[in-house]
Amino acid sequence: MEDLQQVAAQLIRLKDYIRWGCSQFEAAGVFYGQGIPTPWEEATILSYHALHLPANAPVEFIDSVLTLEERLSILALFKRRIDERIPVAYLTGKAVYSGIEFLIDQRVIVPRSPIAEMIEAGFEPWYSGERPIERVLDLCAGSGCIGMVAAAQFPEAAVDLIELSEDAMAIAKQNIAYHHLEEQVQLHQSDLFSVLTEGEDVFDVIVTNPPYVDQQDIDNMPPEFHHEPKMALASGEDGLDITLQILAEAGRYLSEEGILVVEVGNSGETLEAIFPEIYFEWVNFQRGGFGVFVLNSAELETYQELFTAALEQRRATISQQ
Repeated sequence: MEDLQQVAAQLIRLKDYIRWGCSQFEAAGVFYGQGIPTPWEEATILSYHALHLPANAPVEFIDSVLTLEERLSILALFKRRIDERIPVAYLTGKAVYSGIEFLIDQRVIVPRSPIAEMIEAGFEPWYSGERPIERVLDLCAGSGCIGMVAAAQFPEAAVDLIELSEDAMAIAKQNIAYHHLEEQVQLHQSDLFSVLTEGEDVFDVIVTNPPYVDQQDIDNMPPEFHHEPKMALASGEDGLDITLQILAEAGRYLSEEGILVVEVGNSGETLEAIFPEIYFEWVNFQRGGFGVFVLNSAELETYQELFTAALEQRRATISQQ
């Protein structure tokens, strides 16, 4: 980057810094794949954060002349974004997901799952139960954003968050308090379903964005992703260690008309190769995203033996390594 003092002396208006930031991000080859798709948006968010401005600040502010201190504050954030490849959400401590602001830091991944689009649609047409959705489980919840978006969409439903990482649970707890959801959203520390009681804990929707990145993708990730906790990304050589356990156990905790929604990203092809006899319904998203499938309670029961056998084989393979 150019000398920041010289840049601050030459650029005076907010719009100048947003434009300059875009140019610098593009020249440096930063990666846009963590919830913010364009350099313009990244530069705008960082500039507004440095100036303590809300996202809905009057558009006229774009022409504001900035003080030298304000200019240098913006430039300092741009420099960290480029030099350290820190994602914007970690620089600001916040991320917007499905129109809702969440508290975020490097203890959790940056919210970006396309599952938000399904929640906003009320999980239709996949959930077709005669009664409304009454209970939702967000498994591998991380920051809790998916479960809390579901809580906003279904204000009468009880929402449970399950997370193993104590660090991630601390962020989820902050977000529950931030949105005053203590009465609707319950947080549990657990290794997947182990905290639940079969026959008592029954959900209409189990939604999960588990770790699913295979080792090859882990090795080749852009540097931005290496700021995220590896525990929330990696899941064995093919990325499916945790997904296989979810498939084998989820049916015990679904209502008769319940659905399981699972994101596996690039590991979807491998999943289909493991289970060639199973038809996975992959969701087509209007706003982009892929690698999310839906299975209903009846399908999970039909394929239970296949899922259990695959899990047992995987565990045997791991034990021999």
